[in-house]
Amino acid sequence: MGSLQINLTKSPKEKPARVAGFGTVFTDHLFVMDYTKAQGWHNGRIEPYDNINMDPAACCLHYGQGIFEGLKAYKTKEGKIQLFRARDNFERLNRSAEKLCIPQVDVEFMLEALEKLLEIEKDWVPTEQGTSLYIRPFIVATEPFLGVRPAEEYKLFIVLSPVGAYYPEGLKPVSIMVEKNYVRAVRGGLGEAKTMANYAASLLAQEEAKQKGFTQVLWLDGVERKYIEEVGTMNIFFKIKGEVITPPLTGTILPGITRDSVLKVLKKWQVPVKEYRISIEEVVDAYKKGWLEEVFGTGTAAVISPVGKLVYADVEMDIGDYTENSIARKLYDYLTGIQYGIVEDEFCWVKILD
Repeated sequence: MGSLQINLTKSPKEKPARVAGFGTVFTDHLFVMDYTKAQGWHNGRIEPYDNINMDPAACCLHYGQGIFEGLKAYKTKEGKIQLFRARDNFERLNRSAEKLCIPQVDVEFMLEALEKLLEIEKDWVPTEQGTSLYIRPFIVATEPFLGVRPAEEYKLFIVLSPVGAYYPEGLKPVSIMVEKNYVRAVRGGLGEAKTMANYAASLLAQEEAKQKGFTQVLWLDGVERKYIEEVGTMNIFFKIKGEVITPPLTGTILPGITRDSVLKVLKKWQVPVKEYRISIEEVVDAYKKGWLEEVFGTGTAAVISPVGKLVYADVEMDIGDYTENSIARKLYDYLTGIQYGIVEDEFCWVKILD
């Protein structure tokens, strides 16, 4: 892929005094790389953040050939910058690329490019408790043509955005509505890929749930409409009679990095945990019998998101208040502790940047 070119801005932006919200402020620079069939991936460069110049007939605008990732950089109390499982994110980017006929990227080069970009933008990594620098790599098909086939030209970008604490007032349980009318994915489709189309497919249900006062929706399988899959932006876990259960990776849900981290941590803690196709009726039955102890989502944005209320049809399940002894709270404290350099990284997940 060649050497990395660097062109620094002559007009740096004013950094916000306080970071709040998610994904609305962006740093001075971004990473860009081009792909053509003749040259492969080439011309990797860091340059001033600016608008994208794209042909109106670019394939991604018409046929949705695009993928993305999401990860974070954290600043420790000593002022060091840490990356959490960045290699896994770029490997997942390649798995998504395979599903959408997009050329694979060199993971080692991408890690080097990201670390250089973070070195340049290190002053953008916020220091307030719970804040971080969100990292969004994405690939879009840029070849101009109107026809259904894989493109032969692409661009890869990495943009950075300082983001506020997801829980500025402490770990707050959310309310979730189980979706009965719409489906998001089926086996053999794109459900396991982190592609724009998956999120577009979730918008209508999400808006309807929001109008009813819910934070997000919980998706059921697209065929029988009975087996639990995932929440709009999170994988989902249930603690029933002391055992933690999460749906398996069968091709319809995202293989979350945080999900995988949680499974590994729970096994290390010797907490009973299993992956199997759990139905919504099984969850309702467990709730009615007093066996449903916790429900929580996992994802990059929130890390752990406890569910305080889960509603399916006319059944309203009030879960709990998630005390310090809850699994959800322990996982949140442990994983964020690793990310911010407070807890020892026993899994070798963190890369400390020089």
